[in-house]
Amino acid sequence: MNEHQFLERITVNPKIFGGKPIIRGRRLAVEHILGMLAAGDTIETLLEAYSWLEKEDVQACLIYAHRLIWTGDWSNNFRFWILDSTNPPQSKI
Repeated sequence: MNEHQFLERITVNPKIFGGKPIIRGRRLAVEHILGMLAAGDTIETLLEAYSWLEKEDVQACLIYAHRLIWTGDWSNNFRFWILDSTNPPQSKI
């Protein structure tokens, strides 16, 4: 699976969590997964806690976070670009 295919798992729905990035249209925010990993939870723990969650979903969250940091773009418009790697914004660094 390439990076773009991973990122297709990250979606945005204005009706769910105010448009924050979520996983495959479900009510699980990317920030929640990242927070759990930062707190020391393992991928296995996440997969047990959310039976529908797949390892590739967790990887997609990490790729999403990496892209966010890499571009230096903290605006809300970033989440609409993230799936289109053909025209990335320029880094502000």
